[in-house]
Amino acid sequence: MVLNQRRYVQAPRRLGFPALLLDPAAPGPSPYGRTDDVMDGVVRELLGRQLEAWLSRAVAQGRPSVVALAYGPGALLAATDSAEMVLGVLAEHAGQLRGRQLTVLVLADGSEELPARLGAIEATLPAEIAVHLVPGGPARLPVAVKAAGATGAPLLSYLDGAGAHDPGVLAASAAGRPAELLLVTEANPAAAASAGSVRAGLTGAGFPLTTQVDLVAVDGSAARRLAFGTGHDRSLEAFKENLWAVDDDAAVRYRDPADPSGQLLDIAPDPESLGQELLAELARSGPRTVTELRRHALTATAYRSVDVQRALTGLLRRGAAVRDPEHGRLGGDVIIAVPRHP
Repeated sequence: MVLNQRRYVQAPRRLGFPALLLDPAAPGPSPYGRTDDVMDGVVRELLGRQLEAWLSRAVAQGRPSVVALAYGPGALLAATDSAEMVLGVLAEHAGQLRGRQLTVLVLADGSEELPARLGAIEATLPAEIAVHLVPGGPARLPVAVKAAGATGAPLLSYLDGAGAHDPGVLAASAAGRPAELLLVTEANPAAAASAGSVRAGLTGAGFPLTTQVDLVAVDGSAARRLAFGTGHDRSLEAFKENLWAVDDDAAVRYRDPADPSGQLLDIAPDPESLGQELLAELARSGPRTVTELRRHALTATAYRSVDVQRALTGLLRRGAAVRDPEHGRLGGDVIIAVPRHP
């Protein structure tokens, strides 16, 4: 998906926004609006990818759907740039969305630049897509999603900045059926009392499946915690696929908040690192089937379930783990254990 970064010229107003026309002479496409700031570039790309994955499922259901973007003080992503990217993705899917009712809520305090720039893309969207700017940040989400009729409708929320993990805000983001949430917050002791606090908040709000990963910039700038909540395995799998599909040349590394060693991970699945996490799980819980270890990787680590096969193959080859039965295909019912030493 490509969003063209172009200059705009003034045109008539539409749906309350100063609608603008694209200047075709302007240069340069840039995927998901990526910028030179690597940290917000990674998060913006993840948001764009997750939106595309969510759209295919929401459109298939054929019900009115809602996308809610809320930016509080200290947000990593600039509301104008990222909301513009989201509308750009919708514009690229305009043909697919025709006849489907979709509401986009943008909750942010900003200047006149926000409605002006969003108007450029809003003018290209099908009439069934309604865009609403709501002054304020995440704290306004409960009222906004209720007014938009998001309760019981497919809902994708993006929360960023102060107030993003307030219990009432998280509960509002879980009100959709289905509901998905992408949340960004600071990744330091002052922002979270424990590694599990963000995930616990999502679980308490009603998301049965959650995961989180820290984004650590190699230049030493503040790390961010990215959390995701959903109620469906396929959505969690899609998020993990998107997580590892980000450009691996970015000067950002991943870190598992639950890893006491704080090991940094390149943006490319490392079977050895996952192997160590699987060994730790086997030591805690005893023998597990391959299916159970795949489930553990999906729900309790930064990795995908498909990464387990390579990790287990390496452990078995080195003798760090044993299997029952000893030979044959490494299927889901094969039992994996830590070898006993006399």
